[in-house]
Amino acid sequence: MLQHLPLSYLRVFEAAGRTGSFRAAALVLNLTPSAVSHAIRKLEQVLGIPLFERDSRHAHLTYEGEVLMRHVNRAFDELRRGMEVVSTRGPKLLRLHCAPSFAAQWLTPRLPGFLERNPGIEVRLAAGTDYTRFNSDEFDADVVYGPPRVEGLVVVPLGEETIAPMCTPKLAETITTPSDLLDQVLIQSDTKQIQWSDWFAANGLTAPPPNGSRFDRSFLAIAAAARGLGVALESTLLAEDELASGRLVMPLAQTATPIRYVGHNLVFPRYVRLRHPLRTFSEWLLAELGVQTDISLNAAETGASHAARGRVSG
Repeated sequence: MLQHLPLSYLRVFEAAGRTGSFRAAALVLNLTPSAVSHAIRKLEQVLGIPLFERDSRHAHLTYEGEVLMRHVNRAFDELRRGMEVVSTRGPKLLRLHCAPSFAAQWLTPRLPGFLERNPGIEVRLAAGTDYTRFNSDEFDADVVYGPPRVEGLVVVPLGEETIAPMCTPKLAETITTPSDLLDQVLIQSDTKQIQWSDWFAANGLTAPPPNGSRFDRSFLAIAAAARGLGVALESTLLAEDELASGRLVMPLAQTATPIRYVGHNLVFPRYVRLRHPLRTFSEWLLAELGVQTDISLNAAETGASHAARGRVSG
């Protein structure tokens, strides 16, 4: 019986529960009060429970009505989201989640250029270190730092990043060899995949004990280095603006071994792959990063090995 229940009955129920009045629900839905009352009565008969306590002016939800109202609200929210996703009317919306440092240091400064080239697309950007699981259809894609944890996603690596020591020009005057860093204040990025111990090992040295400020985001470590608080070990991609402006320099660019790795990935469910806003953004993103990848052909899909790894904040 429930599978044959008209959806219109639930719409009437939602309007009556939200307004607390059958008459008000009738006005909202452009129905007569008797039609609203009839729909509610039929719904109650099908479910076998009263959904409202009625008096001469108001209709108050019963306990069971409150429970049903919560589920109906969620269901209509999902319907609205689905219609927004597939609608071809109005602006094309790209809902993007992103690792905080990539969002702040690289993506946001370039978004005006993307939007200028694609005036029909709107971008809704949220930054956070939590994974987007895509089960609520809140986001179309996520730029993650480190390997994704969720299975069944399309994964597009965003190219290699170079990790190197960087500091102010004044501080760089005292640094000419890797061993000079043993006497410097070294800014710590706690959640970075590449740590000072990795860099010193790559350059044949043992890392000194931690002695500098500690940060849990790359953009904070970069800002601290630009303020002269010490030497940061950071991605040249994320520090691109600071390096281009001269606020930061790499004193050992010619004399030390840098570390290169794939730090960020673009991930999204396979079912949104062909959506115009995401495809346009993906192609622009890869072109800006100089990555030669066709997302329709070469992107891998996450499996159990990725799912077992934890996320590192960027």
